[in-house]
Amino acid sequence: MTATGAALADTAITVVELRQYTMLPGRRDDLIELFDREFVESQEALGIRVYGTFRDLDRPDRFVWMRGFADMAARHDGLTAFYGGPVWQAHRDAANATMDDVSDVLLLRPVRGFPRLPERPSARHTQAPGSRVTATIHYASRAYSEWEIADLDQRVGPAAVATFTTEYAENNFPALPVRTGEHAYVWLARGTAPSIEPPETVSRTDVLRLSPTARSLLR
Repeated sequence: MTATGAALADTAITVVELRQYTMLPGRRDDLIELFDREFVESQEALGIRVYGTFRDLDRPDRFVWMRGFADMAARHDGLTAFYGGPVWQAHRDAANATMDDVSDVLLLRPVRGFPRLPERPSARHTQAPGSRVTATIHYASRAYSEWEIADLDQRVGPAAVATFTTEYAENNFPALPVRTGEHAYVWLARGTAPSIEPPETVSRTDVLRLSPTARSLLR
C-alpha cells in the first residue's frame, strides 16, 4: 500500500523535483490559488510530498515549487495516479491556461534532506508569510564527485536547510519533461543565503529569491 503524504517521513524521500514554471502574463496568482486549494492534499494522498510553493521575487512570470517521492518507482506510480486521477482531470484546463512553459525541471536526490517541517496551514489560510527562501543552484561542467559534494556541503554548512545533487535516473514519467545533461548542486536557505566560493568545476550559479505561498511547508 502506498503511504500517504501525511505518513511519508521526510527521511524516506530519495527523489525531489525542483520545478520552475514560466507563467502567462498576469496568471501566476491564478495558478497559486488553484494549486493551494486543489493540488496539495490530492498529491500528498498519493504519497507525493509537496515541500514548497513560491513566487520568484525577481521574475513575476515564474512559479517555483518542489515535491518529493520515496524513490523513482514511487514517482512513476504517484504521478500516474495524480495526472490520471479525478482532481487533475477536473482542473487541468484551468491550470494549463495559466502556464507558458513547464519544462524547466531538475530531478534531484537529497544530500542533506529536509528537516522536520512545521504543519501545513489549512486550505482556508490565504495569507502568505513574510519570510524568504533562497535556492542556489551550482551547475558543473561534469558530474560532481562524492568528495566535491561533501566539500560543497561543508562550505554551505548550517546555512543550508537542505542540499541536493542531480538524480541521473532516466525520467520514468516522460509526459512531464525534465532537464538532462545537467550536473547540479542545489542548496536551500531561509532568508538571504551567504555567498560561497564554489569549486572550479562550477560553470554557472543561479540564485532564486523566493517568497513562500500561504501553504508552503518550507517558509
